[in-house]
Amino acid sequence: MSDTATPEIVPDSEHRGLVARLPQVPRDLAQLARFDRPIGWWLLFWPCAWGVWLTGAGWQVELVAWLLLGSIAMRGAGCVYNDIVDADLDRKVVRTAIRPVASGRISKKLAWGWLFALCAVGLLVLWQLRPLAQGVALGSIVLVAAYPFMKRITWWPQAWLGMVFTWGLLVGWTELRADNWDALAAMYAGAALWVIGYDTIYAMQDREDDALVGIRSSALRLGGHVQAGVALFYTAAVGLWALAFWLYRADWVALLALLPAAGHLLWQVATLDGDDPANPLDRFRANRWTGALVAAACFVVGNA
Repeated sequence: MSDTATPEIVPDSEHRGLVARLPQVPRDLAQLARFDRPIGWWLLFWPCAWGVWLTGAGWQVELVAWLLLGSIAMRGAGCVYNDIVDADLDRKVVRTAIRPVASGRISKKLAWGWLFALCAVGLLVLWQLRPLAQGVALGSIVLVAAYPFMKRITWWPQAWLGMVFTWGLLVGWTELRADNWDALAAMYAGAALWVIGYDTIYAMQDREDDALVGIRSSALRLGGHVQAGVALFYTAAVGLWALAFWLYRADWVALLALLPAAGHLLWQVATLDGDDPANPLDRFRANRWTGALVAAACFVVGNA
């Protein structure tokens, strides 16, 4: 078979923007933390903003800025930790084989040092929070540490990621208030299902390689029903967000604030195409706008 028949692989890291102008080692460290792929910290940050803005405490610009910095640093730290743990597996997957640790460009010793530096930034952000929110934030450590191993023991590592990547919602909320736990629980459960949906889309890129090397994912488990599965997760997410809004403010008009986000998720599902190598990545990245739309809805409902 000709090489031209092989589907194009979207690289895991790309030399773009400021990252492309850095010398080799700083560039590798930036790529190790995925600074060249900001979608990850946007997806980590938006639930933080949801938690802040749904409380009804206004814009809280300084707090939101600290949470954004924390999202950038801790997403980077999580990626570094993941790459240290998964180096041997990453070498077997075409998309991830060029990662700095897997390829040998960055030693594990240097990677650990970089991990601790990023965690120091996270610690600085933690210091800005009140004790309750600090305790909640620290509660995520075990979940984060266990995540890279989930793909080895369950077909649903995306469910674990759903708990991890939406933890900032709990932090943002508990920094400002300690009540309405039912609304917060519904919002968090919906956020976790949203993550399962979009990370299933992301996992579509690696289905063939994952099957060969023994990595498990929801995309493999769903088989030919990925689109239906994502639709189910997204529908349940919107339903739980609507429940959260209702528990917070029993007003049917408030639910209309979710319509733009629901429409955006519907577009993702309707246009998802696993036969186009670039399509799943594009639909996954589109979730930065979903996060922004839900954030706007939270602000409207919380502060109206």
